[in-house]
Amino acid sequence: MTGSTPAPFTADDYRARMERAARDAADAGLAGLLVAPGPDMVWLTGYTPTAVTERLTVLVLAPGRDPVLVVPTLEAPDAEHATGAAALTLRDWTDGRDPYAVAAALLDDRGRFGISDNTWAMHLLGLQRTLPDSSYASLTEALPMLRAVKDAAELELLAAAGAAADATFEEIRKVTFAGRRESDVGHDLADLLRRFGHSQVDFTIVGSGPNGANPHHEVGDRVIRRGDMVVLDFGGLKDGYGSDTTRTVHVGEPTEEERTVHDIVRAAQEAGFRAVRPGVACQEVDRAARAVITDAGYGEYFIHRTGHGIGVTTHEPPYMIEGEEQPLVPGMCFSVEPGIYLPGRFGVRIEDIVTVTADGGRRLNDTTREMVIVD
Repeated sequence: MTGSTPAPFTADDYRARMERAARDAADAGLAGLLVAPGPDMVWLTGYTPTAVTERLTVLVLAPGRDPVLVVPTLEAPDAEHATGAAALTLRDWTDGRDPYAVAAALLDDRGRFGISDNTWAMHLLGLQRTLPDSSYASLTEALPMLRAVKDAAELELLAAAGAAADATFEEIRKVTFAGRRESDVGHDLADLLRRFGHSQVDFTIVGSGPNGANPHHEVGDRVIRRGDMVVLDFGGLKDGYGSDTTRTVHVGEPTEEERTVHDIVRAAQEAGFRAVRPGVACQEVDRAARAVITDAGYGEYFIHRTGHGIGVTTHEPPYMIEGEEQPLVPGMCFSVEPGIYLPGRFGVRIEDIVTVTADGGRRLNDTTREMVIVD
């Protein structure tokens, strides 16, 4: 792979994110945000604890106040080295002290707070016990677009991750499929993703023949045969940002029906992409792709949403699904991945990551969407 990695995020970048998150919380009628270790904390501070344990770690953001990271004393040295630490205050607590009292001292005792979805129940219950008049809403519910709009540096990282996934596909199409197990091809995909710069492989789906009709089959011991359609869906994290792409290949020459189904999915994926532009509701992307498949008579076999957001995780808001009226905004990134799944026979899915531009959309995956014949 060629090309330079964007400059690392700075303390000022994290400060701006925390300030924006606090403003968004106020606009949503919240007294503040409570962020546990996980993707939201990484995005806001650059801090990832070496281990997530029963000890409370929580970032407290409130409008008009400096951000505070409550952290166990034994983990404070690591927290101090996080890039975003210069933009916040550390408040440590020692074993034997009530950590919920430490956090509660920073909160409005009657406030309503957004809290990250992956917060442990014991920590939420501990806060509720300490502040019985407080209330909480998940961040996905309260601020679903918190991480949805990417800045220029984030877009560059997502584009680099997409290019690495594309390079992986270009290599995997050269390998032998017939006579090998799905798990063998899955291992090849994982190795290639790492070779092209991924530090984390989140999934390698290899759905051959009838297994391709299960959208989340992943891999199994089935031996791939000549005549099989094979769904390849793979991705992970490169430099902290996600990739996710799907292409469906065929082992040997396909039948006319298989070509037809693949062409329908390709047309649906193109229609979904063409629907992307600022101001359009997320559901319109789903509707555009779904209409093509429904009009072709396969509507009952398209059994999932058309897309999901991507960023510091491979699945996050926004979602391209019926009922989601959130308008698209330049900088949003998400998948467009319609599919047709014929039970007991085969499946087809084609997926690109797309970002919203000022006047439309831009694909972050550029491998061919035509049917690829493999050996």
